[in-house]
Amino acid sequence: MADPVFKGSFTEQEALPQAAIDAALAVMKTGRLHRYTVGGGGPSQAALLESEFAAAIGQDYCLAVASGGYALQLAMRAWGVSGDEPVLTNAFTLSPVPGAIAAVGGTPVLVETTPDLTIDLDDLKDKIAASGARLLLLSHMRGHITDMDALCALLDRTGVALIEDCAHTMGAAWDGRPSGTFGVAGCFSTQTYKHINSGEGGLIASNDAKLMARATVLSGSYMLYGRHEAAPAPDAFGDAPFECPNMSGRMDNLRAAILRPQLATLADNAARWNVRYDTVSEALRDVPGLRLTERDPRETFVGSSIQFFLDDLTADECEAFVAACRARGVEIKWFGASKASGYTSTHHHWTYLPPQNLPRTDAILATLFDMRLPLTFSREDCALIASIIADCAAQFAAPFLPRAGVA
Repeated sequence: MADPVFKGSFTEQEALPQAAIDAALAVMKTGRLHRYTVGGGGPSQAALLESEFAAAIGQDYCLAVASGGYALQLAMRAWGVSGDEPVLTNAFTLSPVPGAIAAVGGTPVLVETTPDLTIDLDDLKDKIAASGARLLLLSHMRGHITDMDALCALLDRTGVALIEDCAHTMGAAWDGRPSGTFGVAGCFSTQTYKHINSGEGGLIASNDAKLMARATVLSGSYMLYGRHEAAPAPDAFGDAPFECPNMSGRMDNLRAAILRPQLATLADNAARWNVRYDTVSEALRDVPGLRLTERDPRETFVGSSIQFFLDDLTADECEAFVAACRARGVEIKWFGASKASGYTSTHHHWTYLPPQNLPRTDAILATLFDMRLPLTFSREDCALIASIIADCAAQFAAPFLPRAGVA
């Protein structure tokens, strides 16, 4: 009998909820897509989204912008990054994170990764001392949250500020405290593959009035910042409207209208993602040769993707494993590939950075695999996918089978 094949799509997202469709149609019928074109109807959709998101995570201020990457750039510019200064960030992340540092004139200083895919605090301590960096742009890559208590204590001792990249942790928390609330700012993405979907979009949340006043002006508010419901008071803006360049990157009312109903159902969808994550992880936990990351019990995560290792495989075997999964309909990304593929790349591919020596991260990424878990998958889909991964892993990891290329 032929091996079962998965027929679904790893890039197909759920349709937008009817409430989001209705809200989008209502905005389009008015023609008031620009966030500052509100007529006589009160706050814009963008302003309402900002207020609702700030309230959802317990922050004073929020700004809606054009993308998650733009949110990172804006937060760093508003904080004061400039002039080739070093900015610390994870070595294990996606390219928009070091890209944002480069875009604001900073020099990325990459920090090693732990086997559980969080930032290595020992290496961070060493690189704070060696680089003199004033800022850490922390990427909660693929939803893995480090020990935020230990991290914040280290940053407090060394006088280093924190901006969080929460592209993969909207709806997540550390010890009950929402992701994105530990530093001077938290930056979120609403790109299609994130936890709420407007195609592209981003949010900056903060309790820092000066930073958010500058970010609002930088985003292209002109002199209309008084129309922001979740912005600092007018006196916080001071000379910012004259000192900060207009770097137009606002979110429009159409995208904000689409996002507001999704924000209201984020907690329910996070629970749905975690059912899918648990289904796959439980099925893979006892597969010979396959290792899952360990999650700290203080971490509340959103399982919209899953990562695992096949530690004993060679590079050729890793490539063959990915191909075997693909032949049966399962799309796996491999971080050890020599060439960047789609959204998957490593520091070796980011040639605009100074070359950096990261042996521990390189060893971890060499056998690291990554897979999306869209909500379009059923639990039965997830069980089938896990069985296919287990079957394909057994071709290379089972002790009674010869390794590829070995006589």
